[in-house]
Amino acid sequence: MSKKTVDKAVPANTSGKSDESVDRRKFLGAAATGVVGAGLVTACGGETGGGESGGAPAVVTQPRVMWRMASSFPRGLDAIYGSGEMLGEITSSLTGGRFQIRAYPAGELVPGLQVMDAVQQGTVQVGQSTSYYYTGKNQALAFDAGVPFGMTARQQDAWLNEGGGLDVVRSVFSDFNIISFPGGNTGGQMGGWFRREVNSAEDLRGLKMRIPGLGGDVMDRMGVTVQVLAGGDIYPALERGAIDATEWVGPYDDEKLGLHQAAPYYYYPGWWEPSASVSYEVNQQAWAQLPSDYQAVFEVAAKASARRMLYYYDAMNPGALQRLIEGGTQMRSFSDDIMSVARTTIGEILEDYAAADQQYRQVYDHWRNFKEASYQWFGTAELRFASFAFPARSSTSNAG
Repeated sequence: MSKKTVDKAVPANTSGKSDESVDRRKFLGAAATGVVGAGLVTACGGETGGGESGGAPAVVTQPRVMWRMASSFPRGLDAIYGSGEMLGEITSSLTGGRFQIRAYPAGELVPGLQVMDAVQQGTVQVGQSTSYYYTGKNQALAFDAGVPFGMTARQQDAWLNEGGGLDVVRSVFSDFNIISFPGGNTGGQMGGWFRREVNSAEDLRGLKMRIPGLGGDVMDRMGVTVQVLAGGDIYPALERGAIDATEWVGPYDDEKLGLHQAAPYYYYPGWWEPSASVSYEVNQQAWAQLPSDYQAVFEVAAKASARRMLYYYDAMNPGALQRLIEGGTQMRSFSDDIMSVARTTIGEILEDYAAADQQYRQVYDHWRNFKEASYQWFGTAELRFASFAFPARSSTSNAG
């Protein structure tokens, strides 16, 4: 089998549109219009105009600022990486081109798993990454991204944006000369691709699997040999047998990476990531030097691009899953045995880490309290509806 690269992957969108960026520009235009209507750009203190072209107002009294953004993700992953590009498009649009952020895919400026280091050292002003890649620096960073048997995308976003979670997470990032901003969420994830079936917790022992963060810690305790690989490195490792299994995100991205061509069994659910947050990590000195008006523009752009990411995944995953099934992918559900052992294991891990580190304890307690309250609400308002209204897996799924 020949190696499949992300940039050469067949586009999963079969709507007939030739360029996904057209849709992103529409979203960008709507976001920019809303912000301008609220008076944000005018408040920047510049002359407003746009002339006969009707373009966005230009901020002419502020300096020109060019930032570089290193991403942990390949260019071909348009849901994640494309949202990072959108961040730069919005900042440029809302400042008349005077504040620009240029995105660079993984490996172009720095390797995908060294983005946080580059931001911390000031090599780049901003990074787009997922914080559980860096739990070697501080285990509490995992809460900024996703925790096994943790919160869904809506719950995680609520905790970060309205529940005080962002302040708690930023207290950890500040030790690394970074201020973080929520940068999107993948939504619910799949359980990953396996070259052979795993029917029990015992079947996992000796398996070589690509899985980062706390999910990797759980798998390690369950006897799995854990590896952490950047997105662009996963397919070749799986295809040549260097790993036996891998998780990534979900049908849309997994199809783009070609993972279905390297392993036949697709497991669900992604219990180690009921959702996964992506973050914009900004160097503290670069942020402090940014005019306050540009800081406001950045925050607006970050929120708009973050929303776009989840919308896009929710729109694209259903069709991608159907194509994978029709192409012969073998769907499998993790057994209750595997999930029960995993849930017990993550509880032990979280308590172990909290007992060893006071900062971790503070983050964990804050996250846990919000999660428990959120579980009660969602379990009351939505679980019964979903269990009744959502159909069982389609009869077209070939789940033996």
